[in-house]
Amino acid sequence: MNYRSLIARIPDGNSSGVYRAKKYAISKSTYNGGRSCKIYAEELGGREFISMNFYQMKSGDLLKPCEMPQQKVVDFLREVDFIA
Repeated sequence: MNYRSLIARIPDGNSSGVYRAKKYAISKSTYNGGRSCKIYAEELGGREFISMNFYQMKSGDLLKPCEMPQQKVVDFLREVDFIA
């Protein structure tokens, strides 16, 4: 799976999006010259959240969800629609 293209959809800094009819505040911080990042999204007025780290390594890309199933993170990355 090409995680880079999914993660590239998320703007650096703070943004807002809708995922499965719920609004989220989204934060993306990029490190190491763009080779790693942290994404945290929190449902506004709710209890859901998405938290993950991503690393571009010589051996391949590594997606590390924080205390949640990887599929939940991938679904969010694929499905979130950004609010301008």
